[in-house]
Amino acid sequence: MNEHPEAEITLRWSEPEASYDVIIVGGGGHGLSIAYHLATRHDITSVLVVEAGYIGGGNSGRNTTVIRANYGIPEAVRFYQHSLERYRRLEEETGRAMMHDRKGLLWMAHSEAGVRRERARAAVNQAFGAETTYLEPDEIAAACPEIDLACGGGFPEVMGASFHQGATARHDRVVWALAEGAMRRGVHVAPRTAVVGLVHDGRRIVGVETSAGRIAAGIVVSAVGGNVTMLADMAGVRLPIKTHPLQAFVTNRYQHRFDPIVASGDLGFYVSQTARGQMLLGAEIDRQPSYSRGSTHDLLASLSHRAITVLPFMRDLRVLRQWTGSCDMSPDYSPIMGDTGVDGFLITTGWGTWGFKAIPAGGEFMAQRIATGVVPELMAPFSLDRFERDRTLADRGSSGTH
Repeated sequence: MNEHPEAEITLRWSEPEASYDVIIVGGGGHGLSIAYHLATRHDITSVLVVEAGYIGGGNSGRNTTVIRANYGIPEAVRFYQHSLERYRRLEEETGRAMMHDRKGLLWMAHSEAGVRRERARAAVNQAFGAETTYLEPDEIAAACPEIDLACGGGFPEVMGASFHQGATARHDRVVWALAEGAMRRGVHVAPRTAVVGLVHDGRRIVGVETSAGRIAAGIVVSAVGGNVTMLADMAGVRLPIKTHPLQAFVTNRYQHRFDPIVASGDLGFYVSQTARGQMLLGAEIDRQPSYSRGSTHDLLASLSHRAITVLPFMRDLRVLRQWTGSCDMSPDYSPIMGDTGVDGFLITTGWGTWGFKAIPAGGEFMAQRIATGVVPELMAPFSLDRFERDRTLADRGSSGTH
C-alpha cells in the first residue's frame, strides 16, 4: 500500500478563494471522488468542494455499504462492474484501509416469475463481465445454512437465487480516503458552506453564491444528494427526479460470521453483516416522495418481520440504531451524469439506492469529462438527454427499491 504519513502534511478545511477552475457542490462520496480523480488522473487541483453540512454527512453516511454489479441491463452491468473492480484496488491506491470485504450476494426468488428474473439476471451479468451464477434451493442452503427456505410458512418459499460476487466497505473510510487524497494534492474542501445561488453570464454558469460569498468557476458540478432539483432549478435545468426517503437499521452483534449478503426482491429487503458483527438491514424506498430523514416504527416492524421469517436467528437480536437517507430517483431508475444543456453546469444525480457502489467509477468518468471534454464510453448512456431521445435505461427490477 502507498504510505502517506500523517506528519507529511497537515490537512485543514479551506477558506474559499475568489475563483477556481472547478467548483463541486456536494461533499459526499461522488463529489469527493470527482475532486480526487481530477487531481490524481488529470493534475487539475484548482478545485473547490463545497458542502452545506459536514463531509460525508449526507447519503454517503446513511447508506448500507453494499457494492455490487448484478444489474439487469448491459449498460448498468458494465458500469457497476468497473466500479466494483475499482473498489478492489482503492485501498492500495489511496493508502487508506476501507474495510473492503468481498462477499457473495444471494438474490432470492419466491415465484416462477422470480426464478425467470434471476436466471435472466445471471445470464446478462455473465455476458457483460459480472460474476453471477444461478443457484437451486439445495445450493442456496449450502451457501447460507441460516436461510429458512420455507420462510416459516409465512411467505412463499425460496425457489432459487442468483449468486453474485459483490463486496462491502466502510462508508466513512471511503469518503475520508477520497477527501484526504484530493486535499493532499491541493484541492480545497469547505464544509458548512451552503450554496444559495448560481452566478449566470448570459446562458452560462460562471460561479456560485455561497454563505461565504460569491466564488467564480470555470465549471460548476452538482453532486448534491436530496436537494438536487433545487440546485438545478437555479441553473434553469428541470430534472426528472423525485426524492424518496430510504430507511435502514442495524442490530447488536451476531456471534457467528454471516458470509453472504442476502436479498429478496419479492419481499423487498436485504441483510448483511458489518465488520463489527452487527446485522445491517435495508428495504425498499418509502413510496411517498419527501425530503424527510425521519425514521418510522412501521418500517422497523415490517422489515424485522420479513427478516426473521427468512433468517430465524435474527429474532434473538436487538435493534441498536435506525436512520434514513434521501434517494434521488429517475424515471427509469438509472443515474443521470454529465452535461445539462446549460454551459458550465454539469450534474451527477439519480443514484437512487445504489450511489455508494458507484463512487469510484462515477468520480472517474465525471472527472474525465471535465478534464477532456470527452464523455467516457461507460458513462455516455446515462446522459440527461436520453429522455428526450427516447433512449431510457429501464432497470427497475435490479434496483432493489420496489
